[in-house]
Amino acid sequence: MALKEEVKEEIHVLMVSFSAQGHINPMLRLGKRLVSKGLDVTLALTEFTRQRMLKSTTTTTTNCVSGIQLEFFSDGFSLDYDRKTNLDHYMETLGKMGPINLSKLIQDRSQSGLGKFSCLISNPFVPWVADVAAEHGIPCALLWIQPSILYAIYYRFYNSLNQFPTLENPHMSVELPGLPLLNTEDLPSFVLPSNPFGSFPKLFSEMFQNMKKIKWVLGNSFHELEKDAIVSMAELCPIRTVGPLVPSMLLGEDQSADIGVEMWKPEETCLEWLKQKKPCSVVYVSFGSIVVLSAKQMENIATGLKNSNRPFLWVVKPQDPPASDGSGKLPVGFLEETKDQGLVVPWCPQTMVLTHPSISCFLSHCGWNSTLETIAAGVPVIAYPQWTDQPTNAKLIVDVLRIGVRLRPNQDGIVTNEEVEKSIEEITVGPRAEEVKKTAAELKQLAQKAVVKGGSSDSNIQWFVDEIKGNSITDPSRSTAVQLNHEDIE
Repeated sequence: MALKEEVKEEIHVLMVSFSAQGHINPMLRLGKRLVSKGLDVTLALTEFTRQRMLKSTTTTTTNCVSGIQLEFFSDGFSLDYDRKTNLDHYMETLGKMGPINLSKLIQDRSQSGLGKFSCLISNPFVPWVADVAAEHGIPCALLWIQPSILYAIYYRFYNSLNQFPTLENPHMSVELPGLPLLNTEDLPSFVLPSNPFGSFPKLFSEMFQNMKKIKWVLGNSFHELEKDAIVSMAELCPIRTVGPLVPSMLLGEDQSADIGVEMWKPEETCLEWLKQKKPCSVVYVSFGSIVVLSAKQMENIATGLKNSNRPFLWVVKPQDPPASDGSGKLPVGFLEETKDQGLVVPWCPQTMVLTHPSISCFLSHCGWNSTLETIAAGVPVIAYPQWTDQPTNAKLIVDVLRIGVRLRPNQDGIVTNEEVEKSIEEITVGPRAEEVKKTAAELKQLAQKAVVKGGSSDSNIQWFVDEIKGNSITDPSRSTAVQLNHEDIE
């Protein structure tokens, strides 16, 4: 028994996440599942994240969360530096200072007699973690926080395995093994020749061209949701799904068992408002914490919601500082005109909203965390993707999973109020409405089955734990991992 406890003590995993709420929470939920399998887990974040967590009303400590130890390192900037406005410079500096400060954290642990980490787990936005792991002779895993279909697209794009749109042929369709035919509007913005973002595609390029540094790839999805995409990568660079890494109550588990951080204070009065509404009557609208729509687009969505004559709950996050061109703002008079029809809040407890019986559908930007939460809640979707992985997520939702409809912009790139109204009608009472609801309910059940003991994701987590434990005795090659993955999916 003493020997067993000694071995358990030695298996300690260090997770490192990019410091955004949508990155931290999936990592924490994976960490909790690893703890439940008997591992010790530490999550390393930046000092700036510690300050944001302390300001949050839902976080009372920054030392430990549900059995996961928290450690912090400097990103190379002062706490008052504007990271959002200077994103490219921030990412470049983080790529230089992050490895130095993370390496020091690992060295300090070793010198204090606490032993060596058995494994490091990174996410795609901190690819330098793999270099730090190699420097210290520690195997590294990657938690891929977008769908497996995106993993397949990026791997093939950055390794030049297939043809993608170019400046000379910007509108070409893309056909990849295991994936549906992808038109330009279905592709992630980072692979398009028109992509204006520099830092993130550079990170992805470096990571996908150096996957030999990654021993295991874990995905925040579940096998039953994306089987074809997962199978398509089995012989190239396999991915094992361990999700959905969403709030526990969405998976039929006790709400108190959840783990996560909230960077913004949710407006919980909306739950009382929802109680007054009929079942399956409310259109829930949220475009996440990053997307800011133009003034014209805000006006069209507002008009479409009003003209639908359906109750709506709309999350409109205030801009700080406010935009001079009116982007992100509601039309003048809208709140007064719709005070008996809808409710607008700056932020909401999304998990509790999605599981509320009054919710009919979710008009969403299709960020992957929101998409997984919607799938786990069994709620139909009106997809309005904006950038990065969102267009491909929308393709998955509408054409593969068949649990939603997609807003289509006009020739000027604007979604009209008529398009909004038509889509609400289609998803709630249209010819396919009942079929969509039925499919969404079936996926909800599959999501819950994936995470219970013996489910596909639970089995993959157990496989990963066994791999880490066995790594101190033997060092299986990548080809072994491919074989294991291939056998598992037959």
